[in-house]
Amino acid sequence: MKIIMASASPRRAELIKKLGYAEVETRPSGAIEHTDKTAPEEVVVELAKLKAMSVHADVPVLGADTVVSVGNIILGKPHSEEEAFAMFRALCGRTHSVYTGVCVTDGKKTVCGYEKTLVAFAPYDEKTVKEYIASGKPFDKAGGYGIQDKELAPILRGIEGDYDNVVGLPVGLVDKLLRENFL
Repeated sequence: MKIIMASASPRRAELIKKLGYAEVETRPSGAIEHTDKTAPEEVVVELAKLKAMSVHADVPVLGADTVVSVGNIILGKPHSEEEAFAMFRALCGRTHSVYTGVCVTDGKKTVCGYEKTLVAFAPYDEKTVKEYIASGKPFDKAGGYGIQDKELAPILRGIEGDYDNVVGLPVGLVDKLLRENFL
């Protein structure tokens, strides 16, 4: 089965390979990522749908979007070091939620869903956070961090739910949507 992933994310491109039955082509979405939604699960599903619908093909197209939520505050990708530091101050010492919305469409049928995973960080560690931000890794990731980045091991306390979701693509959910609707 061939699918197109409406994303330029190298992490998503790696994760989608776990679906051994899918031949995947990546085509970055040209969608303008804007929504009036405020609930994290609604935001990610709507943005995933915008991305999927922006790529026209005769095979299923997968769109995905990830955000980090602390209470009622949604954290996207930091645009500056100051934003990255503020995000870590908000995340450290508590549990936060990671939401990834996915949408698959073939032009005739469109199905969407989302995954939520809880991640707990230890109290703020200035040295760890400063070194991580200096590496430049936070700037292309929702919430300003990548769970897979070994440098964050000192502040990662636990995860409840789908690890792949926190990396950026809930492979199990994508597999379910494809199998139930497009295979």
